[in-house]
Parts: sequence; structure tokens; C-alpha cells
Amino acid sequence: MAVEDPQRPVLLALRGLGLGDLLASVPALRALRRAYPGHHFVLAAPAYLGGLLPLIGGIDEVLDVSGPGPVPYESPDVAVNLHGSGPESIQALRRTRPGRLLTHTHHLVPGSDGPSWEPETHERQRWCSLLEWYGIPADSRDLALGDAGPSPLAGGEVIIHPGAAFRARQWPPDRFAQVAAELAAQGRRVVVTGGVTEIALARHVAQLAGLPEESVLAGRTNLAELAALTAHAALVVCGDTGMSHLAVAAGTPSVILYGPVPPALWGPPPGGPHIALWAGRRGDPHGDRPSEGLLEIGVPEVLDAVRRLRGVGVR
Repeated sequence: MAVEDPQRPVLLALRGLGLGDLLASVPALRALRRAYPGHHFVLAAPAYLGGLLPLIGGIDEVLDVSGPGPVPYESPDVAVNLHGSGPESIQALRRTRPGRLLTHTHHLVPGSDGPSWEPETHERQRWCSLLEWYGIPADSRDLALGDAGPSPLAGGEVIIHPGAAFRARQWPPDRFAQVAAELAAQGRRVVVTGGVTEIALARHVAQLAGLPEESVLAGRTNLAELAALTAHAALVVCGDTGMSHLAVAAGTPSVILYGPVPPALWGPPPGGPHIALWAGRRGDPHGDRPSEGLLEIGVPEVLDAVRRLRGVGVR
């Protein structure tokens, strides 16, 4: 990333979370860039996300931070807590001794101002509302990524992404495999994606679906390549995970399966080529087994959603 210019004041934003969390914060990040056009913009986030930042635009540097801190930076002009409700993230940014701190208030952090944390707010809107409280206009619909470049494949693939950060949000592999097998039988090229920790899962789904070995892309694409693959795909089928946000940001039609967390809090905006399936039952998003609500979603419902998406360009 860019080297800091000592003549420019620094804008530091903390978002030490994963892919979906970064994409949910894109409208707020762009609003900050517009509000502070002359600042050197540093994003405190996991380093692996850096490959996606050219598609977001406006961020000059990535500071490798995972979680709510510590944040190894000294005296930014403005620090912004886009990480969470606190108190850890608020205290971590206070320790950088910023000229100004934009954050939600927290009762365990004396002197913290800002709006109260509203748990029933959609994640994209949450951070836009925070900035608006401080007088910074933000548009939660400003989430589309820039041109990702050519796909690493031919384009027009159906992406099956079976993994999730927690088992509570992971639909059973055999059900993903049934969806993949049906779509492959319809003549579509199906690929199975995932991170390096999801290679075995992706191979298992592909094997159950009768897909060839080369259809397994898990662990074989970096984030920039995955973004390009998604941007040129015909369809994404996945759970409530980072891939769902990538499909939305790329404008690629998607069927997204929600379990313990409702799409009203993390789902796609209305009006796009996306179908969110949810059984209406909440649960623990960090649980170690698929949530009961997620298990209520069957293969026929997913295939029906795919058929309904044909009207928006899914072949």
C-alpha cells in the first residue's frame, strides 16, 4: 500500500474483522474518504484483506490488526471505531492518542461520546448512522465494488460456497452437494470455493455432487482472484458469510441461506438480484452446530430460489 506522507494528517479507521465485515463497512469507509479528502487514510484490518482495497478505493494503507486491538499507531488526527460497540475497541483507539475519536458511546468507557449502540440496526446502516451522528453524510447503498478485472476462469460459473466462520451458519455439506449436482445436471459449470481451512469441506461437497476435481477452487484463489471470479459468475449459492457480501458488492445474483441471524441485520439490500432464505428462527451465531432455523431450509427451496432468479440474468 501507499507510504505515509508526513505532511498529511492521518485518518485511522479500525475494522479488525473478516471479509463480510469489511464489505459491510464500505459505505462508511467511502463516506470517511469524502469527509477527509486530504488525509492519509489508514485502515486497521487483517492484512489479507488488502487485496480487495483497490476495488473499494480511497484507502492508502492497511495496518495489520485482527480483533479490537491493540492498534499500533501513534497520534492520528482522526480515529474512527468501525469495529464494534466497545469497550475494547474504544480503549484501543484511545491509546493511539487521536486528535478526535468517532465512536459509539459505552458505559464502561467514561467520557466516550457518540450515539448509543442499537443492536437491531442493519450492519451497513449502523456505521453510516454513526458517521451521520457526527455530521458526516453516508449512503448505506454505496457498496458496489470497482472493476475486478478478468475472471480466472471463463466466466458464467455457478459458485457453491459451503463454508462459514461458525458451524451455526453452515448449511449441511450434503445439501450443498445436492444443489451443486442438480445445477451441474442442468449443464452449468459448478465450482466450489472456500479458504485454505475449507479445502477438505469443498472437496467433500464436490465428491458428493459428482463434480470433477478441478471444480474445487478452495485454497486456490487469493482474495482479488475470488472477487474477479465472483464478478463474472452467473450465480452464487452460499450461507451468511463473507462470500454473500462479495456477491452483493459485485452485483452477482445470489441465493443466501440465513440461520441464527436474520437478513434484516446482515442481508442484501432490497431490489437487487439476491434472494435471502430464512426460516424466521434466531439462534447463537457462534454455535458449534447448524442452527435449527438453518436446517429448516431444504434443497427444494434453494433450487426454487435459483429458478426465480432466472429473470435477473441467471442462465
